[in-house]
Parts: sequence; structure tokens; C-alpha cells
Amino acid sequence: MKKTKNMILEAVASIFIIAMVIFTLYPVTYTVIGSFKTNSELTLGGSFLPKVWHPENYVQAFIQADFIKYTWNSVTLSISVMALATLTASLAGFVFARRDFAGKRFWLTLYTSLMFIALGSVTLYPIYNLLTTFHLNKSMLGLILALVSGQASNVLLTMGFVKGIPKELDEAAIIDGCSLYGIFFRIILPLIKPIIAVVALFAFRHAWNDYITTLVMTISLPRLRTLTVAVVQLKYAVNAAAEWHIMLAGASIAILPIIIVYAFCHKQFIGGLTLGAVKG
Repeated sequence: MKKTKNMILEAVASIFIIAMVIFTLYPVTYTVIGSFKTNSELTLGGSFLPKVWHPENYVQAFIQADFIKYTWNSVTLSISVMALATLTASLAGFVFARRDFAGKRFWLTLYTSLMFIALGSVTLYPIYNLLTTFHLNKSMLGLILALVSGQASNVLLTMGFVKGIPKELDEAAIIDGCSLYGIFFRIILPLIKPIIAVVALFAFRHAWNDYITTLVMTISLPRLRTLTVAVVQLKYAVNAAAEWHIMLAGASIAILPIIIVYAFCHKQFIGGLTLGAVKG
């Protein structure tokens, strides 16, 4: 009976995993295959595979979207957000895990509670007003700061990882004359590299895929437009009718960098999450 029960549980788990893989891969597969179809094939439906493959959709999308310019904007934005988010999240996680200060529990609870409140686009207007006040609404720096904010999950991941590091290391560093920042950069930072890789990947993905915030911040500044925003604009780039085949071709090009980044970093990503779960 026990063996039969285990077999049933394994079968259910396998079915669930297969279903999740299908639901995850289907949109990407449909986007890539749809990018080789004509617009009429996409709008009218029909066969999953195109009757005639149209690679020229990619050439048209590349030219219309000015991919070189907007890709450079996306790369600059994503790397900057990744670097700043990694630094701030690791510092905040270190402080919450190691230091005691007035109202620590209150501020930590208040900060992490924002993870469960879906404010969405409600925050865009006050963020834009804040950037305007500091004259940052017309620069790439303002967009970077807007995307770095609100990373409670990254702080919690880092905090849980830091808690797993013995405090005796901090005490030994203090005896040797290390300051608070010396402890962080010389002792803690080298030991939390796995979780830093996870936070960096999360931040890069968030900045690269963001659409609403980037659209609002660059609506009057086309020169700062990112690739994600430019791809959506392809739908109405030339004709009044929606050109879905061109937009899907642009989307296929746009998702390629994030797939490449994950392909090279997936070991660090999985390892960081696993170690973080054990340490936390």
C-alpha cells in the first residue's frame, strides 16, 4: 500500500510539473512561431505552425523599432538597476539581520507588508511628481531610481542569508579594527555571493521586462524609450491596423537577452535560492 501511495504521489507530482512547464513555455513558443506568420494568419487563427515562414518580419521589426538604439537604452537601464538594487538590497538585508535600532521590528513589518499590497499604477503619479521635484523626470537616472524602489523580497532574501552567517565573524572583525562598512564589504559580501546573484538576476529581469513604469516615465522622451516599450509600439508602427506579426518578431528579439542571461546564470540562481532557503 505504501509503495502504491508513493507511486501515485510521484505520478501526480510529475503531471503537475509537466503542466507547469507547458503553461510556462507555451507563450514563448507561440510568440516565436507567430513571429514567422503573416498578420492575417495571426488574426484569423488556424494552424499552429505558419503555412509559409516569413523571416523578413524580423528585418522589418529591427528597422522599424530602431533596435540598436533602444537595446542600448535597455542594457544601460537594466545593468544600472541591477547594480544599484543589488547594493541597496544587500546593505538593507545586512542592517536588518545584524544591527539593532529603535523601531526595527515596526519598520521591517511595515516594509515587508508592502509585498502583499498591489498598488500597481497608483504609485506612478507620486513617483513621477517626486522625480519632477528633483528635476530627474527627464533623465535616465530618474528612471533607474523609479525601478530600483520597492524591492522588499530582495531585502528579505538577503536578510535570511546573512542570518545564517555566524556573528562571531563580525566580532572577530571588530576586534581587528573593522568598521561597520568594513564588516559588510570584507566579511559579509564575499559570503553572500550566491544570494547576490539571485537578487541581481531578479533586478535585471524586472528592469528589462518593465513596461508601464518605463512607458509613463518616457512618454515625452522617445530618446529614453526602452526595447520593451518600442516593441509594443511596433503594433501600430506603420498602418492603422494592428501588425501583430511585426510586434511578435520584435518581442522574440527582445526576450533573447534575458534568456541568454539566465542560461549563463541559472546555476547561481538555483544555488542561491537553495542555500538561502536552508540558511534562512
